[in-house]
Amino acid sequence: MNPAEKAFARLLDFYGIPWEYEPRTFVLREDEQGNVLEAFTPDFYLPEQDLYVELTTTSPRQISQKTRKIRLLKERYPDVRIRLFRRRDVAFIFQKFGEDEEPHV
Repeated sequence: MNPAEKAFARLLDFYGIPWEYEPRTFVLREDEQGNVLEAFTPDFYLPEQDLYVELTTTSPRQISQKTRKIRLLKERYPDVRIRLFRRRDVAFIFQKFGEDEEPHV
């Protein structure tokens, strides 16, 4: 777990929100033989909300890659609920819920 993920997990624990860390990998693309070409593993699963959460405090280029993977995930698994928290979202969460500072990845 990176620092942002650890801080997010502490917040979830503090508020009594059950969570699982990287419990499932979703296949996004396969070749003709069924070999996995691309997959995505969201950071957290919140079972009570039936929601996957991906945190990112990384560069805009990496955010674009994650956004693309989430789009592919939604196309292939339309019933899966997922939310991407970008740097500004993560900063807001840490500020609102009492983290001293935004963890850096």
